[in-house]
Amino acid sequence: MNGGLSIHVVDVASGKVAEGMAVRVRPVGGAWLCQGRIGSNGLLNELSELAASVGQGVYEVELEVAAFYREQGQGLPSVPFLEVLVYRFGLDDPRQHYHLPFKLTAWGVSCFRGGA
Repeated sequence: MNGGLSIHVVDVASGKVAEGMAVRVRPVGGAWLCQGRIGSNGLLNELSELAASVGQGVYEVELEVAAFYREQGQGLPSVPFLEVLVYRFGLDDPRQHYHLPFKLTAWGVSCFRGGA
């Protein structure tokens, strides 16, 4: 895979992909490039069409964590620990592929840059 950006989300509490979680991507201060839901493959599939429009810069990913867990029937406090997770990252070389594998629960998150 050359260039572009991909996002994969796994709910580590259940051991399954976070199918249905709402996710948005944009350059910081800019309009949303992509909005969609995590598919059955764990990916934000809408991003696959944007490889050419993702350039060097700083971006934000927003994951609707609390809404996802509420939709799964998990009881959360009225003020959840993770409501909307905002993850800001830099993309230096758009010729490389940047993969963001999010591993999360309603109480924590882990992510790193993959796909170099």
